Amino acid sequence: MKIKALIISVVLASSNLLAATAYATENPAVESFTFTPTQIDLLGSDTNVNIELIVSHPFGIEDLTSFATVKDSRGSTWGVYLTRTDSPIISTQKRVTYKGVLTLPRTLTTGVYSVEVTQVKNNSTAGYQYETGKISAKKIRDLIDAENALLVTSGGDLNYKYSTFQGPSYDSSLSLTYKNNVKYTSSIKPIWKVGETFDPADFYESKVSSIPLQISSANPNVCSSDGKVLKLIAEGSCSFTVFTAKTKEFALYENKQMVQITAARIKSVLVITKIDTQTSKDLPKSVTLPEVYSAAEGYVLPKTITPAVCVTIGFTARLLSGGTCTLTYQTAATSTYLASDVYQQSFEITRNPQTISFAPPANANLSAKTLTLSATASGGGVITYQTTSIGVCSITGSTLNLLKGGNCVITATQAGTATLAPILATATVMIAEGVAKKTITCVKGNKTKKVSGTNPKCPKGYKVKG
Repeated sequence: MKIKALIISVVLASSNLLAATAYATENPAVESFTFTPTQIDLLGSDTNVNIELIVSHPFGIEDLTSFATVKDSRGSTWGVYLTRTDSPIISTQKRVTYKGVLTLPRTLTTGVYSVEVTQVKNNSTAGYQYETGKISAKKIRDLIDAENALLVTSGGDLNYKYSTFQGPSYDSSLSLTYKNNVKYTSSIKPIWKVGETFDPADFYESKVSSIPLQISSANPNVCSSDGKVLKLIAEGSCSFTVFTAKTKEFALYENKQMVQITAARIKSVLVITKIDTQTSKDLPKSVTLPEVYSAAEGYVLPKTITPAVCVTIGFTARLLSGGTCTLTYQTAATSTYLASDVYQQSFEITRNPQTISFAPPANANLSAKTLTLSATASGGGVITYQTTSIGVCSITGSTLNLLKGGNCVITATQAGTATLAPILATATVMIAEGVAKKTITCVKGNKTKKVSGTNPKCPKGYKVKG
């Protein structure tokens, strides 16, 4: 029995040691931190803020009090001690509530105030002592950068002095970081020239999506504004303001700028040298194209819009097939020049001629219903047939379908190849609606008589010769 009791004691001691080890790594837990109301109005009847903190630890909480602070954006602070509500106070009590009431002066300015509580320690009888660290409330609302703060209003007006946007991005001295760094980069700069427009959304990043960016001008004869964009209309100094208007929550926020508007950009003019006609001999092959130069961009490389016929690499055209090769030239816009017009030029790559033989019958009777078409091209390619005589005839493959009397116009086409030119031939078939006549031989004794017609009959007394 003594051995069993010893084993049980060892097991219990080990369990207690494991429990103590677990507790030794445990900080006091903040179960709840609240303040009410979460918004006070300086014109209201009450500016008291009730603050409550609940913390716990397996070995109890040591502190008799904690200290709550309310702080504005400039660092001015108001505070109140929070006292324990347990009575009598027992240092080993595992769950402790602190409460206090802070009366804020009516001389406060409106805005957003942070609320924090100083750290609380666990009971030192645990053999160690940890702290909670500074304590802030959990999220209360969605108002940006005020999610867990106390709001102080006056007549319901918060007048939150907040940077609702940032920029301008073209001012690299600001050293700002943007959420959309691809769009808002200092390498992309506005063009301050007559005829241009300035959209603040391109250079100022909004931080409050519900409030639109606006712009106003102090020099409407130089730069006019419709509230959304700035139009640069004359040379001179342009002073403008980018802003978000005051709302019930946010104060007016603005950024003032002054820039010099200079003469308008001009459009580049290109000189394009004519390219001679090429032959389809030895295709595919490369030819050198005339160089095109622009003061705005330097060399302007051609682009093909007929890649099945030709492609370009620099000022070299790779000819792939006979036909029309069409190239375009255009300079991009710069801070000094507008984009040029799109210049286009084409040149032919002639294909070798071929012949076609197509001679359908000039006449056909409707009663025949169909007629087989036949044509050959000197290049040996496939022939296709088409007709424009809708209702008179139709074509299925190489079969001509006779539909009614009239002229049936037929076109035989060979589409050509990379080196052979296409060719076609047209013919007309007259379709007659008449029904073919029959001739019969009638006999009467030694007499014979022939009778013709669409439905011939023998005269009286005669019979058809068998």
